[in-house]
Amino acid sequence: MADLFDPAPGEPDPAGRAPRPLADRLRPTRLTEVIGQQKVIGPDGPLGVMLASGTLSSLVFWGPPGVGKTTIARLLADETELHFVQISAIFSGVAELKKVFEAAKQRRRTGQGTLLFVDEIHRFNKAQQDSFLPHMEDGTILLVGATTENPSFELNAALLSRAQVLVLERLSAEELELMASRAEAEMDRALPLDDQARRALIEMADGDGRALLNLVEQVAAWRVEGDLDTEALRTRLMRRAAQYDKSGDGHYNLISALHKSVRGSDPDAALYWFARMLEAGEDPRYLARRITRMAVEDIGLADPQAQGMCLESWNTYERLGSPEGELALAQAIVYLALAPKSNAAYVAYKAARRAAKSTGSLMPPKHILNAPTSLMKDQGYGKDYAYDHDAEDGFSGQDYFPDDMEREAFYAPVERGFERDLKKRVDYFAKLRRERNEG
Repeated sequence: MADLFDPAPGEPDPAGRAPRPLADRLRPTRLTEVIGQQKVIGPDGPLGVMLASGTLSSLVFWGPPGVGKTTIARLLADETELHFVQISAIFSGVAELKKVFEAAKQRRRTGQGTLLFVDEIHRFNKAQQDSFLPHMEDGTILLVGATTENPSFELNAALLSRAQVLVLERLSAEELELMASRAEAEMDRALPLDDQARRALIEMADGDGRALLNLVEQVAAWRVEGDLDTEALRTRLMRRAAQYDKSGDGHYNLISALHKSVRGSDPDAALYWFARMLEAGEDPRYLARRITRMAVEDIGLADPQAQGMCLESWNTYERLGSPEGELALAQAIVYLALAPKSNAAYVAYKAARRAAKSTGSLMPPKHILNAPTSLMKDQGYGKDYAYDHDAEDGFSGQDYFPDDMEREAFYAPVERGFERDLKKRVDYFAKLRRERNEG
């Protein structure tokens, strides 16, 4: 332990050696020492079962940074007595891959298998991903890929069919606390923080074990009298930015959470996800556009004012800018969350599009076509057209679908909000249509 500890954090090593980062010194040497991910590596988890049965397959670890993807891959190689090779898709090209595959073939000839760990595997293009396939199939390599992006979208189907995807989750506060305690034991000193400041430090790591150990190392190097409180900690440390990629999973996960919170009539959750996206640097104009879409898709004619409310809030944001204009968007979100919900118009629109696609180029019935020429009149254009304003109740009941198409009912309003009234109108006109046609 003393050799690993050596000098205090931030102090020079009397032996002249470069100090080892705390994260490296605490790297587990066995899978049982890994903090977190028990759903994957525990005795009943997929990896635990594979190791117990001696049938380890190629894998893809999907999860956020700092949750143990690299560590687990290295320990898998140790437990299976495979030679561990690590490359990064960011820095490796075709030439380096060829060298890796050739070296793995040489090891295989001497009876040594290879576990190839590919970090950021989603960065490889399709051709590069395909290059792994023959070497996976003939047993030259056992591939373990790591990605922070959804493999369903970023990895080839052929590669995914030959590997099992395992989801690694961000570390919980309890797991991060255990990691901090392990770090204190390794450094042989307690962090100079009171209980609230210690919880704040855990929160700053945002589920990332590597980030936590870097923060712990910084705090341990401070020379302070007594324990620091939360305010003093935040003054000395910048809060770690939340995991968010405007073009990646974080972006789509949060907008999905916002949309579904609005749909579920939960203004508090909707405001939370809205605030999360703003804090992460999302463009408010993107949010204004998506909020307007929510009004059209999920509220529709149950509250015809919802769409106008969104457009007005968008316009207000454009006039005020940030940060004042974001309040208008927040008000629109609250309004949408509490508005009556209906997707009847949305469903009707999609059904009409499907019908239009399937019926091809059917002509409208001739009685509703204009006849500006005598030839068109001779062809029956406009013949027997009933002008609705002249009909009883202002409704003729004529059929406006193509002659060769059965009448369909796309729009089915719900018994909520303004659509209650619209449903009465739909039912009323359906009744009149039946009476006119029967008569």
